[in-house]
Amino acid sequence: MREYLLTLCITAAVTYLLTGPVRKFAIVAGAMPEIRARDVHREPTPRLGGIAMFFGLCAGLLVADHLTNLSEVFADSNEPRALLSGAALIWLIGVLDDKFEIDALIKLGGQMIAAGVMVMQGLTILWLPVPGVGIVALTQWQGTLLTVALVVITINAVNFVDGLDGLAAGMVCIASAAFFMYAYRLWYSYGIEAAAPATLFAAVLMGMCLGFLPHNMHPARIFMGDSGSMLIGLVLAAGAISVTGQVDPDAMQLFGSERDTVFQMVPVYIPLLMPLTIIAIPAADLILAIVRRTWRGQSPFAADRGHLHHRLLEIGHSHSRAVLIMYFWSAVIAFGALAYTVNAASMWIVLGIAALSGVGLFLLLLPRFTPRAPRWAESFVPPRYRRRRAVAQTTAEPAATVTDWTPSLNGATAIGGRTKDEEPSPAGARR
Repeated sequence: MREYLLTLCITAAVTYLLTGPVRKFAIVAGAMPEIRARDVHREPTPRLGGIAMFFGLCAGLLVADHLTNLSEVFADSNEPRALLSGAALIWLIGVLDDKFEIDALIKLGGQMIAAGVMVMQGLTILWLPVPGVGIVALTQWQGTLLTVALVVITINAVNFVDGLDGLAAGMVCIASAAFFMYAYRLWYSYGIEAAAPATLFAAVLMGMCLGFLPHNMHPARIFMGDSGSMLIGLVLAAGAISVTGQVDPDAMQLFGSERDTVFQMVPVYIPLLMPLTIIAIPAADLILAIVRRTWRGQSPFAADRGHLHHRLLEIGHSHSRAVLIMYFWSAVIAFGALAYTVNAASMWIVLGIAALSGVGLFLLLLPRFTPRAPRWAESFVPPRYRRRRAVAQTTAEPAATVTDWTPSLNGATAIGGRTKDEEPSPAGARR
């Protein structure tokens, strides 16, 4: 566990320290497009945050390769090298898109090639546990097609949900945390060595997201862009593929026949469902977007303002609260599935998930509710939650309509000035 935590910390530190210089490079390189009709942010903001995330990934894998226990993952498996090859290709495509806005079909082709590169190096689904049947071995073509499909779906699901400051990085971080606990339990508790690469991928992915989030929280100073969203989507898919189709079925025979194992050994049966739960919300958003656009006669790749996070803004939620609600539902689904792998027969788990879902629905239906801290705690909370400030705002005189200020590369706004009364751009962004 200590080596995984060290790898996570190194990845987060490198990503965090490189994001500032990358932001300045993105401004100089002009990777800062104009405000579009679907964008949520008010000022042009640099992209290319995926550059820092990619080098954080490289640093994490490099450190892991020199640690005593984790070095065995690189010696016994080619999966880390397969991940790095696919990640480098998808990252390069994302960088080009952040700068030059390449065609959606070209990006789709690049995603399929990146998945194919990983398959060629051994990162592929070999078998699936099927309820009522047992372990079903896949042919080479079946495994390849299923692997490529899972990679492409996950990449685009994460890319579609990347529309608010800190949303994609936070949701993927929550999902990877749950997946790390699940894969580590398979490896440590059940002694399944084949789960070690997936555990490493999840730890590195958490580090990438945690290192980038301080720069990306609202108001964001930099966006990860496609170079970041497609990268973390691919790493998330790689971990799911590794633990789903690479664990040796013979390791399951300790618990009985194959058919009995599928039903009785939940921690090994859940690989069929766990990859779906960790991307449940992004995948639902992706499916709804495709259906919505196709129903309107549009291309499935045409951008619009109908994503789940846009709908939260439209019903009255603030930017920060919309992000927190999405975080909440991601955590309920991912950690609920994780709890189910620990004790599938416990009614308390079902009741707990139901209670948390009720809380989430309650918060969802109160978009205009602003929590206020008690007076004794006002000094410990941000000003927005203080009662005195709320009262003062209702009696304050209107501020001047124009503010004079000097642009700075260190602020959230990089170019141009605007009046305080200027209306924000309509919602909807693809980072």
